[in-house]
Amino acid sequence: MLLLQKLIGARYLNKGYAAVAGSLNSSFESPRDNEGHGSHTLSTAGGSFVAGANVFGYGNGTAKGGSPKARVATYKVCWPPVAGNQCFDADILAAFDIAIHDGVDVLSVSLGGVPVQFFNDGLAIGSFHAIMHGIVVVCSGGNSGPADGTVANLAPWQITVGASTIDREFPSYVVLGNNMRFKGQSLSIKALPNKKFFPIISAADAKAANASTADA
Repeated sequence: MLLLQKLIGARYLNKGYAAVAGSLNSSFESPRDNEGHGSHTLSTAGGSFVAGANVFGYGNGTAKGGSPKARVATYKVCWPPVAGNQCFDADILAAFDIAIHDGVDVLSVSLGGVPVQFFNDGLAIGSFHAIMHGIVVVCSGGNSGPADGTVANLAPWQITVGASTIDREFPSYVVLGNNMRFKGQSLSIKALPNKKFFPIISAADAKAANASTADA
Protein backbone atom coordinates (compact mmCIF):
# COMPACT_ATOMS: atom_id res chain seq x y z
CA MET A 1 0.00 0.00 0.00
CA LEU A 2 2.82 2.40 0.84
CA LEU A 3 4.39 1.75 -2.56
CA LEU A 4 1.16 2.59 -4.37
CA GLN A 5 0.94 5.86 -2.47
CA LYS A 6 4.42 6.87 -3.68
CA LEU A 7 4.74 5.40 -7.20
CA ILE A 8 1.45 6.21 -8.92
CA GLY A 9 2.46 5.65 -12.55
CA ALA A 10 4.91 3.63 -14.66
CA ARG A 11 5.15 3.59 -18.45
CA TYR A 12 7.66 2.45 -21.04
CA LEU A 13 8.41 3.80 -24.51
CA ASN A 14 10.43 1.69 -26.95
CA LYS A 15 9.19 2.14 -30.53
CA GLY A 16 12.14 4.34 -31.45
CA TYR A 17 14.51 1.80 -29.97
CA ALA A 18 12.76 -1.08 -31.75
CA ALA A 19 13.06 0.71 -35.09
CA VAL A 20 16.84 0.30 -34.77
CA ALA A 21 17.15 -2.86 -32.67
CA GLY A 22 14.51 -4.88 -34.53
CA SER A 23 11.95 -7.21 -33.01
CA LEU A 24 11.90 -7.09 -29.21
CA ASN A 25 11.00 -9.90 -26.84
CA SER A 26 8.57 -9.60 -23.94
CA SER A 27 11.26 -8.44 -21.51
CA PHE A 28 11.14 -5.05 -23.24
CA GLU A 29 7.40 -4.69 -22.64
CA SER A 30 7.81 -3.40 -19.10
CA PRO A 31 8.76 -0.20 -17.23
CA ARG A 32 10.75 -2.29 -14.73
CA ASP A 33 14.19 -0.86 -13.98
CA ASN A 34 16.66 -3.68 -14.61
CA GLU A 35 19.78 -1.51 -14.31
CA GLY A 36 19.13 0.72 -11.30
CA HIS A 37 19.76 4.12 -12.87
CA GLY A 38 16.11 5.11 -13.01
CA SER A 39 15.41 3.98 -9.44
CA HIS A 40 18.47 5.88 -8.23
CA THR A 41 17.59 9.15 -9.96
CA LEU A 42 13.91 8.94 -9.09
CA SER A 43 14.74 8.42 -5.40
CA THR A 44 17.14 11.38 -5.59
CA ALA A 45 14.30 13.56 -6.84
CA GLY A 46 11.40 12.28 -4.74
CA GLY A 47 12.52 9.57 -2.35
CA SER A 48 10.70 9.31 0.99
CA PHE A 49 12.39 9.76 4.38
CA VAL A 50 14.45 6.67 5.26
CA ALA A 51 15.83 6.56 8.80
CA GLY A 52 19.07 4.76 9.60
CA ALA A 53 20.52 4.98 6.10
CA ASN A 54 24.28 4.37 5.87
CA VAL A 55 27.02 2.84 3.75
CA PHE A 56 28.65 -0.03 5.63
CA GLY A 57 27.89 1.80 8.88
CA TYR A 58 29.37 5.13 7.72
CA GLY A 59 27.43 8.37 7.42
CA ASN A 60 24.46 7.10 9.38
CA GLY A 61 21.41 9.35 9.26
CA THR A 62 18.09 9.97 7.54
CA ALA A 63 18.14 9.91 3.75
CA LYS A 64 15.55 11.59 1.54
CA GLY A 65 14.99 12.87 -1.95
CA GLY A 66 14.60 16.50 -2.96
CA SER A 67 10.81 16.35 -2.55
CA PRO A 68 10.21 13.45 -0.14
CA LYS A 69 6.42 13.77 0.05
CA ALA A 70 5.88 13.94 -3.70
CA ARG A 71 4.04 11.22 -5.59
CA VAL A 72 6.04 10.04 -8.57
CA ALA A 73 5.60 8.42 -11.96
CA THR A 74 8.30 6.89 -14.10
CA TYR A 75 8.71 6.88 -17.88
CA LYS A 76 11.29 4.39 -19.13
CA VAL A 77 12.96 5.40 -22.41
CA CYS A 78 16.46 3.87 -22.17
CA TRP A 79 17.38 0.29 -23.11
CA PRO A 80 20.48 -1.86 -23.68
CA PRO A 81 22.90 -0.16 -26.11
CA VAL A 82 22.33 -0.61 -29.84
CA ALA A 83 24.10 1.29 -32.63
CA GLY A 84 25.88 3.37 -29.98
CA ASN A 85 22.69 4.62 -28.36
CA GLN A 86 20.40 3.65 -25.48
CA CYS A 87 17.83 6.44 -25.43
CA PHE A 88 16.25 7.45 -28.75
CA ASP A 89 14.64 10.83 -29.39
CA ALA A 90 11.41 9.23 -30.63
CA ASP A 91 10.93 7.55 -27.27
CA ILE A 92 12.05 10.60 -25.29
CA LEU A 93 9.59 12.86 -27.13
CA ALA A 94 6.81 10.29 -26.70
CA ALA A 95 7.50 10.22 -22.96
CA PHE A 96 7.31 14.01 -22.76
CA ASP A 97 3.96 13.97 -24.59
CA ILE A 98 2.51 11.30 -22.31
CA ALA A 99 3.79 13.00 -19.15
CA ILE A 100 2.19 16.26 -20.29
CA HIS A 101 -1.08 14.39 -20.92
CA ASP A 102 -0.81 12.71 -17.51
CA GLY A 103 -0.71 16.14 -15.88
CA VAL A 104 2.60 15.96 -14.04
CA ASP A 105 3.78 19.09 -12.21
CA VAL A 106 7.54 18.57 -12.46
CA LEU A 107 9.67 16.50 -14.81
CA SER A 108 13.05 15.28 -13.58
CA VAL A 109 15.04 14.13 -16.61
CA SER A 110 18.32 12.37 -15.91
CA LEU A 111 19.36 12.02 -19.54
CA GLY A 112 21.85 13.84 -21.70
CA GLY A 113 24.59 13.66 -24.26
CA VAL A 114 26.84 15.84 -26.35
CA PRO A 115 25.25 19.33 -26.70
CA VAL A 116 23.68 19.94 -30.13
CA GLN A 117 21.55 22.67 -31.65
CA PHE A 118 18.22 22.95 -29.83
CA PHE A 119 16.18 22.09 -32.96
CA ASN A 120 18.08 18.77 -33.17
CA ASP A 121 17.88 18.03 -29.45
CA GLY A 122 14.97 15.81 -28.40
CA LEU A 123 15.37 16.79 -24.76
CA ALA A 124 15.31 20.50 -25.58
CA ILE A 125 12.24 20.11 -27.82
CA GLY A 126 10.35 17.90 -25.37
CA SER A 127 11.13 20.10 -22.39
CA PHE A 128 10.02 23.18 -24.32
CA HIS A 129 6.63 21.60 -24.93
CA ALA A 130 6.41 20.74 -21.22
CA ILE A 131 7.30 24.28 -20.19
CA MET A 132 4.59 25.63 -22.50
CA HIS A 133 2.14 23.51 -20.50
CA GLY A 134 3.34 24.94 -17.18
CA ILE A 135 5.53 21.98 -16.21
CA VAL A 136 8.92 22.61 -14.60
CA VAL A 137 11.68 20.56 -16.26
CA VAL A 138 14.83 19.72 -14.30
CA CYS A 139 17.65 18.09 -16.28
CA SER A 140 21.00 16.59 -15.39
CA GLY A 141 24.17 18.41 -16.39
CA GLY A 142 25.81 15.19 -17.55
CA ASN A 143 28.79 13.16 -16.34
CA SER A 144 31.56 14.59 -18.51
CA GLY A 145 33.09 17.20 -16.17
CA PRO A 146 34.98 18.87 -14.74
CA ALA A 147 36.56 20.24 -17.93
CA ASP A 148 35.18 23.43 -19.45
CA GLY A 149 32.25 23.18 -21.86
CA THR A 150 31.15 19.69 -20.82
CA VAL A 151 27.72 20.51 -19.37
CA ALA A 152 24.73 18.98 -21.18
CA ASN A 153 21.12 20.23 -21.34
CA LEU A 154 21.76 23.93 -21.85
CA ALA A 155 18.36 25.14 -23.07
CA PRO A 156 17.34 28.28 -21.14
CA TRP A 157 13.93 26.80 -20.34
CA GLN A 158 15.51 23.87 -18.52
CA ILE A 159 16.76 23.89 -14.93
CA THR A 160 20.11 22.12 -15.23
CA VAL A 161 21.70 20.60 -12.13
CA GLY A 162 24.93 18.76 -11.45
CA ALA A 163 26.62 16.88 -8.65
CA SER A 164 28.51 18.78 -5.98
CA THR A 165 30.74 17.87 -3.07
CA ILE A 166 30.29 17.58 0.67
CA ASP A 167 32.62 18.36 3.55
CA ARG A 168 32.42 14.82 4.95
CA GLU A 169 35.41 12.54 4.52
CA PHE A 170 36.01 8.84 5.10
CA PRO A 171 39.80 8.86 5.42
CA SER A 172 42.03 5.83 5.32
CA TYR A 173 45.83 5.82 5.62
CA VAL A 174 48.58 3.76 4.08
CA VAL A 175 51.76 3.63 6.17
CA LEU A 176 54.98 2.59 4.45
CA GLY A 177 57.95 0.86 6.02
CA ASN A 178 59.76 4.21 6.33
CA ASN A 179 56.74 5.62 8.26
CA MET A 180 55.56 7.79 5.37
CA ARG A 181 51.76 8.16 5.57
CA PHE A 182 49.44 8.61 2.59
CA LYS A 183 45.86 9.69 3.09
CA GLY A 184 43.10 8.25 0.92
CA GLN A 185 39.42 7.40 1.13
CA SER A 186 37.81 4.06 1.90
CA LEU A 187 34.46 2.63 2.93
CA SER A 188 35.84 -0.81 3.68
CA ILE A 189 34.57 -2.37 6.90
CA LYS A 190 37.74 -4.45 7.20
CA ALA A 191 41.21 -3.30 8.23
CA LEU A 192 44.59 -4.90 7.64
CA PRO A 193 46.38 -6.29 10.70
CA ASN A 194 48.45 -3.79 12.67
CA LYS A 195 52.26 -4.01 12.55
CA LYS A 196 52.18 -6.29 9.53
CA PHE A 197 53.55 -5.12 6.21
CA PHE A 198 52.32 -6.06 2.75
CA PRO A 199 53.98 -5.56 -0.64
CA ILE A 200 52.83 -2.72 -2.89
CA ILE A 201 51.27 -4.09 -6.07
CA SER A 202 49.44 -2.71 -9.08
CA ALA A 203 45.65 -2.66 -8.79
CA ALA A 204 45.53 -4.46 -12.13
CA ASP A 205 47.25 -7.44 -10.50
CA ALA A 206 44.56 -7.63 -7.81
CA LYS A 207 41.50 -7.26 -10.01
CA ALA A 208 38.65 -9.74 -9.93
CA ALA A 209 38.54 -12.36 -12.64
CA ASN A 210 35.57 -10.70 -14.35
CA ALA A 211 36.94 -7.12 -14.08
CA SER A 212 38.87 -5.19 -16.69
CA THR A 213 42.26 -3.58 -16.09
CA ALA A 214 40.66 -0.17 -16.65
CA ASP A 215 38.07 -0.81 -13.92
CA ALA A 216 40.79 -2.01 -11.55
